[in-house]
Amino acid sequence: MLTAYDYPTAQLIDRAGIDVILVGDSLGMVVLGYEDTLAVTLDDIIYHSKAVARGVKESLVVSDMPFMSYKIDDISKTVQNAGRIIKETGVGAVKLEGGSEISEEVKAVVQAGIPVMGHLGLTPQSVNQFGGFKVQAREVEARKKLLEDVLVLEKAGVFAVVLECIPADLAKEVTERISIPTIGIGAGNACDGQVLVTQDMLGLFSNFRPKFVRRYAELDTDISLAISKYKNDVKQGEFPKVEESF
Repeated sequence: MLTAYDYPTAQLIDRAGIDVILVGDSLGMVVLGYEDTLAVTLDDIIYHSKAVARGVKESLVVSDMPFMSYKIDDISKTVQNAGRIIKETGVGAVKLEGGSEISEEVKAVVQAGIPVMGHLGLTPQSVNQFGGFKVQAREVEARKKLLEDVLVLEKAGVFAVVLECIPADLAKEVTERISIPTIGIGAGNACDGQVLVTQDMLGLFSNFRPKFVRRYAELDTDISLAISKYKNDVKQGEFPKVEESF
């Protein structure tokens, strides 16, 4: 599983045979320049999901429900927001962060015919409650709560769950205890799948570098060199040449 927020990136990921593409609210940080995910709106997610869906032929596309589009008093509004994402973009599912506190919302969205992916552990929309981006569920009670939450989510109807920044042994225990797939990010290799933010793994986002990221390319360096070369070629009259002119 990888993230995408635009048409060409979605095409590349889809052609590579990645199973799931996430239009994550991480776009707030790696595309829109916010400090966290909280400023991302429903319209932002819909806009970017439309572009991604147009570039995909095989991968399952999942869109994040952004902060304050759920976890609200009116469950019918949660269903309406999820329905907008599906109806207006053509993606296949939505993702909600949280455990037992959102179980009724998950049930309602699933009953409306919309597949839901769960997300536990470090849930970025709750970053202010956590006091920053920190590993979660290290203490006994917190581990117990996460195990209870994942069982509640499974019962509520999620088809898979992302486990973010939790101890690897806990992720292994969760994976063994539930029948739905687990997708890890900073949660060890015992999960059924893995997800990374594409900009992180390609070296396109360097504001910070989480421990769990493996950079498979250094495109920030390559792009900077290409731009500098273009600038110099233009200033020195080396671009465009005759064969690049009409």
